[in-house]
Amino acid sequence: MARLMDKFRNEIAKKLGEKLGRSNALAIPKVQKIVINMGVGKALADKSRMEQAADQLTQLAGQRAQITKAKKAISAFRLRENNEIGCRVTLRGRRMYEFLDRLISVALPRIRDFRGVNPKSFDGNGNYSIGLSEQLVFPEIDADKVNFSQGMDITFVTSTRNDDEARELLRAFGMPFREA
Repeated sequence: MARLMDKFRNEIAKKLGEKLGRSNALAIPKVQKIVINMGVGKALADKSRMEQAADQLTQLAGQRAQITKAKKAISAFRLRENNEIGCRVTLRGRRMYEFLDRLISVALPRIRDFRGVNPKSFDGNGNYSIGLSEQLVFPEIDADKVNFSQGMDITFVTSTRNDDEARELLRAFGMPFREA
């Protein structure tokens, strides 16, 4: 079992229930899924970039990345319908908790001049998003094999509709929020 999954079931859920005044275990907020998205705009000129980005995202997540295609053509970006423009992975269950553990304990501290993540990046519905500027902060990625730096967006979807409850949930997992 994943370390954070076990910690959530045994410790975090009880503390959150007491803090939020909820006795029903199903009413306690939880992380439902984590979506990792890489927009690879340069893939229009170089097809190998998309393959490398998808392979690296697959290594990070532990499951195969889905390649996303453009839904409509935009001439200003030289984009045609059905061009491959990105890749994404949706994590749930054990893999989600393992990725969250690696992100909090290994990847975020490896970012240069890291002072914490923005505590205001909630969307108003209890979901939180982080943007990383490069994939090399994860130890799974071999820096010698990387030809280009690729950023990614990571979205945490929670079961609550309240940003404050979601912030408390992520803080209980150990998310290093910077002081506002």
